[in-house]
Amino acid sequence: MNAIIISCGTELVSGQCVDTNSAWLSEQLTAHGVRVAEHITVGDEVADIADAVRRALERAELVIITGGLGPTGDDLTREGIAAAIGQPLEENPAAFAQIRAFFERWGRDMSASNRVQAMVPRGCTVIPNPRGTAPGIAYKDETRRLFALPGVPSEMRAMFDEGIRPAVQSSRGESCTLSARLLCYGISEAKLGEAIADLMARGRNPLVGTTASDAVLAVRVLARGDESEAARRLLDADCAEIRRRLGQLVFGQDDDTLQGAVARLLFAQGKTIATAESCTGGLLAKCLTDVAGSSAFFLRGYVAYSNAAKTQLLGVSPEVIAEQGAVSETVAKAMAVGCRLAAGSDFSLSITGIAGPGGGSPPEKPVGLVYIGLADKATCDVHRFLMGEHLTRGEIRDRTCKSALNLLRLRLLRGT
Repeated sequence: MNAIIISCGTELVSGQCVDTNSAWLSEQLTAHGVRVAEHITVGDEVADIADAVRRALERAELVIITGGLGPTGDDLTREGIAAAIGQPLEENPAAFAQIRAFFERWGRDMSASNRVQAMVPRGCTVIPNPRGTAPGIAYKDETRRLFALPGVPSEMRAMFDEGIRPAVQSSRGESCTLSARLLCYGISEAKLGEAIADLMARGRNPLVGTTASDAVLAVRVLARGDESEAARRLLDADCAEIRRRLGQLVFGQDDDTLQGAVARLLFAQGKTIATAESCTGGLLAKCLTDVAGSSAFFLRGYVAYSNAAKTQLLGVSPEVIAEQGAVSETVAKAMAVGCRLAAGSDFSLSITGIAGPGGGSPPEKPVGLVYIGLADKATCDVHRFLMGEHLTRGEIRDRTCKSALNLLRLRLLRGT
């Protein structure tokens, strides 16, 4: 089965918003053996939407549209669908009842403009929306199916799971496609590609590729089989081989995060962590406490941004700061040791650096220079990183936190 995804919204074609719905839908459809042939993005014009829908229905057996089902004057997807299939809009009683029930459930008055969301092209049915006011639209003829969903991601995903996924599963036949993403940190994309070059050969099954996002590398594995067990065997075999070659560079799979990987190790080993941050301003503590149940391992976080705070909170010698500077190996070590002692934790992480865009003094201390200290009860190691002057302040801070988490992950993997 071939599919085309259409995203509607002037905010998308103008660059004001990024279309994340198409990527998510493609991932879901691919996992069910559906080949996504094209992504189409159109603005809020009836003629453009209608033209996109007509062309998609000519080329694909499945068309999914997101966006443009709201109550305002620029929500024109329903009009575009009606024009494409040559049917008038009419109020759908089930859709109107759903909209009215939504407002009654929340004790709110329904605006008159919300009633337009119950207008559906003749011959179409509605897809219930459990999270919002905009019902979806479903159309089917002898060979094609079309679904239109709201653009709000949480609404779109819930409606796909309940209203579209079962239809896709029932019509895709016996073939199956399974996918996995192995997530890596601490290696360049070029070196990663070299390590698995033979697995990335075109025409292989599974199909293996790599992507990079915010310094995290993902190895994508897509396996196809006549039935699910055959696809699973191919997928598991490639994933096992990739993990064997890359070893501890792989920290997780699919939607995992570095902080999630660290949290699992801290939970398993019954260890605790405290943080002392300067240039990251508490971002590392936030990453760790984003994990549910983090109170079991995260004891305390210090944001020692000023030199005085480093002295008062962590016991860093003012003479050392004056002699070597706040961004130095010695200060990072003192911050980590002082943090662990004050918190009484098993481990501590310290960060001091120059996040920019100003404040650097190259070549000795350029923007992007960061020191990360990792202390336990016996030792304290300090690692020096040059994140790169070309990165933004936010990127330097983000990569610094990821590097700190990865250092702790590798330390926990070594054990006691």
